[in-house]
Parts: sequence; structure tokens; C-alpha cells
Amino acid sequence: MRFILAFLILIAPVSTYAEDRFITLASTTSTQNSGLYDYLLPIFTAKTGIGVRVISVGTGQAIRIAQNGDADVLLVHHRPSEDAFLAQGYGIERRDVMYNDFVIIGPKDDPAKLAGITRASDGLKAIYDAQTLFISRGDESGTHKRERALWADTGIVPTGDWYREIGAGMGAALNMAASVEAYTLSDRGTWLSFGNKGDLALLLSGDDALFNPYGIILVNPAKYPHVKIDMARTFSDWMVSAEGQTAIGAFTLKKVQLFCPNANPKLNLKTICPTSVP
Repeated sequence: MRFILAFLILIAPVSTYAEDRFITLASTTSTQNSGLYDYLLPIFTAKTGIGVRVISVGTGQAIRIAQNGDADVLLVHHRPSEDAFLAQGYGIERRDVMYNDFVIIGPKDDPAKLAGITRASDGLKAIYDAQTLFISRGDESGTHKRERALWADTGIVPTGDWYREIGAGMGAALNMAASVEAYTLSDRGTWLSFGNKGDLALLLSGDDALFNPYGIILVNPAKYPHVKIDMARTFSDWMVSAEGQTAIGAFTLKKVQLFCPNANPKLNLKTICPTSVP
């Protein structure tokens, strides 16, 4: 019995240490739903022994989680919100990681006649003029924030029966768009991984206004002493390293690259950026 107790005492610190070898990442639904983390994080964990537990929500909610000190690191896609997070002292050491793009999805018969339109704001204006259904996430996510910015570019305030805010994620917005034959704005990765496309099609992409960059930010340990800053920095360093960036660029879905690494152009990874594919 004494031997067993001594053994348990000896292994207890080791077990506790192993259980603590993880960080919490607050991030977006687009990175999670695309399958990127299922592919990427096991590579990082195998190299470092650090687990990553992902809280996958819209960008606005992910930032609020980090502001509450409930995450060690933040990876989102709305630069104005990221800059505010840093300016208010919640985060440190923001880095560019990767980008993809937003796309406008709609019914294949395209009642708003988006075919031939190249500017996103002109596409939204055509949807408004036709008063065809548009589904908005309405959830303060990065996608929703970009959609509002695009509407602002048109000078139109979208209101009326044709414009429906659902307060839900990208999958729910695409499901509703498919069920009622409506238009919506989506990130490309979620669109490609979405299984219930129905009669929807990608109708507009390639505008610079649809560029969708992602940044990684460490939660400020001076504000939240409990954050696991050393392991969080190890993760951030790896994400922007040659190994991490190569892994991001190698991730594909249906033979399409979903994210273009952009932490260090000098790496010359020769990847095919998502905005170049249909």
C-alpha cells in the first residue's frame, strides 16, 4: 500500500503537467468549418506537445471571449476589430497569418442578374434593385461586419422584407439561402465545404473588396496573468514559421486550396491563392 501511495504521489505532478499542456484558441467558424484546424493542429501538437482547444464562434464573439480573459490566443478576420482589441490593451503581438476571400452566393437562375458584374458593391445594388431575398448572418461575425461594410459602399441601408437577418452562423445562413433561394455573402472555405448547396451557385468573386485576411493575436498577460503566454507564443510562432505556413498552404478541400499563407512573402511558398479559383 505504501508503495502504491508513493507511486501515485510521484506521478501526480506529471499528470497535472500533461493536462496543463494546452492552450485555448478563440477563433472563427470559417477556420473550423473548413476543416483547417482538424488538419493543422495535430501537426503542431505532434511537434510541440501542446494541445489546442478551439472555441469556434463568430469574430465578434471570439473577441469578447478573449476580452474576458477566457482564451490564450485569438485568430480572427476583421482588421478594424483586431486593431481595437490591441489598442484597448487586450492583446499583443498581432501577426498576419493567411487570407482567403468572400464570395456572393445565390440561386443558379440569378434573378438579380449578377452575371458579368465584377464589383461586390454593384452586385449588392443589383440585389437591392431586384428586391430579391438576401440572407444576412446578423451575428457580428467577421463575415457580417464585411457585409455591412459592402452595403455602406453602395450607400444603401438594407431594410425590408427582402433582407433577412438571422443572427446565426454561416452554415445556417447558407441553409436558409438554399431553402428560400436567396443570396448571401460567405467565406469561400465554408461555401466549398458546405454540403447542402441545393440550387445555389457562386455568382460573384474576385473583387479586392472581398479580400479576407486573418490575424493571430496573443491575449495580453499583463491584463490577464493566468493566460498561458509561453505556449500561446509558441503556437503563434509556429503559425507564421515556414513549417506552419507551408502546412496552411497545403490544406485543400476538393483539390482546392482554401487559405493563402501571407505571414512572410520571403518564404516564396508558390501557393495558388484561393481568389484565383472559381
